[in-house]
Amino acid sequence: MRYAEPITDRTSRDGSVGLVVLLALALAVAAVGLAMVSREVAEPFVLAILAALAVVGVFCLFAGAVGILYFGQRHERNDLTKAFVDNLPHGALIGDATGRVFYANRAYRDLLGLDTEAPVPSPDRAFGGNPYLAEPIFRLARAAQQGRALKEEFRLPPPGEVDEESAIEPRWFRISVQPMPPDPGSGRKGQLTVWQVDEVTQDRAREETSFAKVQAAIDYLDNAPAGFFTADADGHIEYLNATLAQWLKLDLTEIAAKPLDLSQIMSKDNAALLAGAGRGDSQGPGGGQGTVRRFDMDLLRTDGTTLPVRVLHRLPRGNQLALILILNRGPGEAQEAGTAELRSTRMFQSSPFGIATVDSDGAVSETNAAFSRMFGAGADAGGGKTKLETLVDEGNRADLRKALDAALAGQGMIEPIEVTFAGPEPRTGRIYLSSIADENDKSEAAIVYALDTTEQHELEVQFAQSQKMQAVGQLAGGIAHDFNNMLTAIIGFSDFLLLNHRPTDPAFQDIMNIKQNANRAAGLVRQLLAFSRQQTLRPQVLQLGDVLSELSILLDRLLGENVELSLDTAGDLWPVKADLHQFEQVIINLAVNARDAMPEGGKLAIRTANVAEAQSREVGGSEMPPGEYVMIEVRDTGTGMTEEVKQKIFEPFFSTKEIGRGTGLGLSTVYGIVKQTGGYVYVDSEVGEGTAMRVFLPRYVEGTTKIDQEPAKLERKPEKPKDLTGSGTLLLVEDEDAVRSFAARALGTRGYEVLEASTGAEALEVLEEHGGKVDLVVSDVVMPEMDGPTLLKELRKKLPDIKIVFMSGYAEDAFKRNLDENETFTFLQKPFDLKTLAATVKSALEG
Repeated sequence: MRYAEPITDRTSRDGSVGLVVLLALALAVAAVGLAMVSREVAEPFVLAILAALAVVGVFCLFAGAVGILYFGQRHERNDLTKAFVDNLPHGALIGDATGRVFYANRAYRDLLGLDTEAPVPSPDRAFGGNPYLAEPIFRLARAAQQGRALKEEFRLPPPGEVDEESAIEPRWFRISVQPMPPDPGSGRKGQLTVWQVDEVTQDRAREETSFAKVQAAIDYLDNAPAGFFTADADGHIEYLNATLAQWLKLDLTEIAAKPLDLSQIMSKDNAALLAGAGRGDSQGPGGGQGTVRRFDMDLLRTDGTTLPVRVLHRLPRGNQLALILILNRGPGEAQEAGTAELRSTRMFQSSPFGIATVDSDGAVSETNAAFSRMFGAGADAGGGKTKLETLVDEGNRADLRKALDAALAGQGMIEPIEVTFAGPEPRTGRIYLSSIADENDKSEAAIVYALDTTEQHELEVQFAQSQKMQAVGQLAGGIAHDFNNMLTAIIGFSDFLLLNHRPTDPAFQDIMNIKQNANRAAGLVRQLLAFSRQQTLRPQVLQLGDVLSELSILLDRLLGENVELSLDTAGDLWPVKADLHQFEQVIINLAVNARDAMPEGGKLAIRTANVAEAQSREVGGSEMPPGEYVMIEVRDTGTGMTEEVKQKIFEPFFSTKEIGRGTGLGLSTVYGIVKQTGGYVYVDSEVGEGTAMRVFLPRYVEGTTKIDQEPAKLERKPEKPKDLTGSGTLLLVEDEDAVRSFAARALGTRGYEVLEASTGAEALEVLEEHGGKVDLVVSDVVMPEMDGPTLLKELRKKLPDIKIVFMSGYAEDAFKRNLDENETFTFLQKPFDLKTLAATVKSALEG
């Protein structure tokens, strides 16, 4: 087979005759020059020239042997690639930004109808003279100049066309432009452009033919004697024919402007049924993708009335639309009455929710098994003896009667009624009512659907309690943050007063009392932070058996002589990951509460056990996900609690103790610590039988998280006196005036130059005024306009190596997630005193 030859090919690099002439002239000049000197002088130069030519000759021989140089006819490189481009079915051209053409294949000439000897223009010049193509050609030429890839498709009208009925068919072209960086070995500078031209006239003709067929099918569907619509898996109607729109009294122009959902033409249950089938569910007979399912249901007209229809629903394959055919039921379906009645009866009796029919007087006439089981034998009396209202609590009867009257009047889309079932047991439910459009049979005027929602209601109550606890926790955290600011100022200024008073001064003891009570208040604030889960934790791997054994000595002293303590720890107890000090606080708080619940003395038993995943499903309820846990149970023989008290025991400041005997923060602290650790706490108590508090902590599996293996110590070693003075420029950012005033004064007395700012934006301005010459930034976290983490990000843009100390009443982890992953900073927990502030700043400056 003979390959097609390109009509233009300037890609080969030719030799230069000028270089050959220049080389010959140089040799001639050298020969003349040597001939004019003596033999003794010329001989060394002649030998040198001959040696150089010999070296060049030897090099050329080796270069020819290895293929660097070619002798005789030159061989083209990349012959296979070039042959491929030469024989492409569409036109290809390579040119530069000036319009010079380096290559064009044969198909390009044929598509443009160029003569063999005519110069080959680029596509922008070949089509540029046609006024119909001015815009697409301009866009292509501009993309070529800017080095961008672009594709355009346009219609080329036949010569002399004046109207749409020209005898000559127009041609369609698809032209693309793509930049091609130059080959460094070619020696050619500047970026090249690849043009591809293809005629797509036949493709366009096929598309127009297909579109005409689709339009004809749509016209047929619009005038079909049956309703038809398509819907996606989410229940959005994509197409609805005119027949169905007429049945439902819909305006097609309004539908085009605002698409419909299934829930607008049928009940929510039927819409969910079709939408669920549209996702390819295989429920029921005939399920599966690509099959057809049949439903009998009621559609809703715009006037609120119902239209009984039969729906043929074709399940989609993959991402296709669901095809739904609507048949208006007529007398012709009476032949299927026997089969339909049998099928309906089976579905009626096997339904998992209660179904009943009521007559025009509101009396129950027929029920299924689930309805009888839900309301008892009295509901299945039949014969119109049992009124529907008598099956619910008296407080719900008026609403139920109103909905029943609407159903008897033939209305659709009746809202469900939330009721409490009549009976000794407190059970809740939801009742739906649907009208029966049958004027000839008054014994069945409406259908009742009843769902038992007792379990759902209990879950909602638990969720509401959880939401309430979360809201109270957020409130407690906010209060704790504000109190920490005030306590920081009180403690700080108390330190200033103590510096100016000796222990023998009369006011010294008063100032000490102020500071001590402020520290006590700080302890209460820490408990609030524990409840709101905003305290700083230092988790580590713990063996709870060893921790409880060491803690039992302290518990003996706390419980006193009237309470007998017993400790039962499992030998193979799984490890957990928790903060040692906070876990000890949990056990101490539970033990103290148990002691106070036994004023006459009693027994306190602490027991630990492993809880496997299967057991966790039984003891944890719906709140605790299944998994492996370690349980710590604290059981007492005290007075116990009522149900009302159990609902509130974890709320802050709730206490059943006498005034002055407790703050009401003990169990709320337990709740917060356990939740922040990832665990769960449950209470089991009966009045007069005692109380059992059970804490479940997730089992720690080695290797899941990086941890600190060193156990924390209970005792604190006394700190050695340090020189807390220093030097340098500090930028103090704090929106609370009292805290900022104390901190600035404290750091100033320690030798630092302190620049003050009340907001993050003001801090950036102060930094700009001082030319960025700041050694350390001491900033609050929560501030108006710009918080601490945002301020740090802005500072990093100007001073990448700036050091920062964050002050906050919240936990370190509460704002650390808002910083970059590898961000480094020093954290100072509020409230703090003068010494802690000075030590933290000096430590941060020293790195």
